[in-house]
Amino acid sequence: MRGREVAGGAEAPWRATYNPRVNASSPAEAPFAERVAALPQLGLGISTEYEAGKHGLDPLALHRAHPELVQFLEVGADLERGLDADARAWAQAGLPTTYHFLDVNLEEGEDLERDWTAATVEAARSIGAAWLCGDAGLWHIGVRDLGHGVLMPPILEPESVAEMARNVRRLRRWSGMEVLPENPPAHVYLGRMHLADYFASVAEQADCGLLLDAAHLAAYQLVTGHDPLEALDRFPAERIVEMHVAGGRRFAHEGETFIEDDHGVAVLDETWAIVEELIPRASNLRALVFECERNRANEVVPTFERLAGMLAR
Repeated sequence: MRGREVAGGAEAPWRATYNPRVNASSPAEAPFAERVAALPQLGLGISTEYEAGKHGLDPLALHRAHPELVQFLEVGADLERGLDADARAWAQAGLPTTYHFLDVNLEEGEDLERDWTAATVEAARSIGAAWLCGDAGLWHIGVRDLGHGVLMPPILEPESVAEMARNVRRLRRWSGMEVLPENPPAHVYLGRMHLADYFASVAEQADCGLLLDAAHLAAYQLVTGHDPLEALDRFPAERIVEMHVAGGRRFAHEGETFIEDDHGVAVLDETWAIVEELIPRASNLRALVFECERNRANEVVPTFERLAGMLAR
């Protein structure tokens, strides 16, 4: 994509097409191609979770220092803790956001409740979120409570695909917002399907877009013994609406190598290889996030610059 001029004459990979007062989504049951065409181009963004700014980045300050690099905020939130001061300050400045839920099991139909949906949509609307997204698996065991919190990947089997696709459709219909399931991080995976094939099937059955986390995918490929680009030749990159990039750290346990998704600034070569492979094919990409909320500003700018260059090609 060629860069475009933004306010102040700075070069950016996308011009924002965002109005926080307008629901950009098409009707929930319209075809994906119609719905995605109505979504805004958000550009490069940064993620945050509840009170991460106390020991890490101030997202708004980073945006003001580098508006051409940090254009939107992905707000990681759950209903128990709500929205923190950083998320509210960003929204009050009229800047673009997305809402990343941290508290629903998309693989578990009984966990998707209308009351949760209504409260989540209210929170998302209060910050002008362009869409809903989140790791698609299990965020908790038992009742929804921080004490029961755990992030587990889905079982990589066709039955799980069907269940998750039903739940994505339900959440999209109940919320009136686009819903992007994300491939979650893990050290162990169960099931016979390749992770890329699993989420490709979810996208097809739910007729939805995807949030592709390149760092999570790189970790999956490593722990399952695959090449970083395994299965991507058959992956429907046009379904990628949002992409995540994050640092990771290798560690060994009982003779096996794993990757810790630490959101540091050291992005693994395998993650970069996936990003390089998919960005040129992701024709419906609307948002690219560097997850780096617990680092210093001077440490994260070089990666934002590299990502901006990739988008501008």
